[in-house]
Amino acid sequence: MQRVAALYDIHGNLPALEAVLEDVRREAVDAIVVGGDVMPGPMPRECLDLIYSTGIRTEFVRGNGESAAFESLRGGTLEKIPEPFREGIRWSANELPDKYVAALTSWPLSIRVRVRGLGVVLFCHATPRSDTEIFTRLSPDERVRTMFNGADAKVAVCGHTHMQFDRTVDSLRIVNAGSVGMPFADPGAYWLLLGPDVALRRTQYDFEAAAARIRGSAFPGADVFATSVPGPRSESEMLALYER
Repeated sequence: MQRVAALYDIHGNLPALEAVLEDVRREAVDAIVVGGDVMPGPMPRECLDLIYSTGIRTEFVRGNGESAAFESLRGGTLEKIPEPFREGIRWSANELPDKYVAALTSWPLSIRVRVRGLGVVLFCHATPRSDTEIFTRLSPDERVRTMFNGADAKVAVCGHTHMQFDRTVDSLRIVNAGSVGMPFADPGAYWLLLGPDVALRRTQYDFEAAAARIRGSAFPGADVFATSVPGPRSESEMLALYER
């Protein structure tokens, strides 16, 4: 592997994914890593259709969104999921054709990919041991060190909290890719370009047109999601919430 694009937390935002993939193609990457949470969101099936049709080698990591979708499809109660999110998870899971359900069940919790200039890079959704564990750029080193114990890499890429950062704990560089579809930051679609270094990227797209497409979906809470595209929650607000 040489140059890799890391796309995390797409959350069914097809217009954002379309825009990012245009940038990815211009960069002529050798591979894409999709780091989980393609769902829940307004257009999960369409996002997977697009990802699987790029013609670019693509590796996948399971996110907590996919884990919740599997639980829903097995008839689970989603009792660990806050009640306001359950309907959207069930809807997203039911949007998937059987071929995608089968594919997603094979996505691992983490993968390792060799990247030019960086060596072996560990990709996980939240941490190597969990797809739900939360930490941010402000979390104490001691806490993060425990989460990444045994990472066996010089660089680790994660997502889950929807906020980009680049920090080092001991000898491990940990980079959060941010969110393609639902960032907690200035409006945009956030992702990473890896090789020979790590570049934090943000792609602009037509937010109002995207919001209109999202409102046209049958996703429960589509209007709230659409409103967040041009007006996402701020990083400072979410850092205070996560670090509370």
